Amino acid sequence: MRTDLVTVIAGGLLLLEALGVAALTLVQLLAVIGGDTAELATAIALLVLTAIGAAAVAAFGVAALRDRSWGRSGGIVTQLLILAVAIGAATGSYAHPLLGLQLSIPAVITLVVLITAVRRAGLRRPADGDADG
Repeated sequence: MRTDLVTVIAGGLLLLEALGVAALTLVQLLAVIGGDTAELATAIALLVLTAIGAAAVAAFGVAALRDRSWGRSGGIVTQLLILAVAIGAATGSYAHPLLGLQLSIPAVITLVVLITAVRRAGLRRPADGDADG
């Protein structure tokens, strides 16, 4: 089976996001080790959740590369969550519109590529009942 270029791009973008979340995990780990946290238990919980998030996004990326629908679906949900965070960053009490924009642009691009990959995967599959003619 030949892998579609859009599928490769979608999986690659998800893997890049996973790398970014993994880097955030490392920053959080260094903060915990360096004692740069207000509440240790909360910092550790956030560290664990961020590591789980990095692993999940990486799994979505690998699955998308393998043309698995659950990887694309998980990737789409991830982009919607990133967009929710971006909106909060741009409009919250301590708003940073530039940060919101920096988060939203890659999320929108990845979302469009993932939806395109979903559409193309749907076109590659034969419709139910067409096999009998």
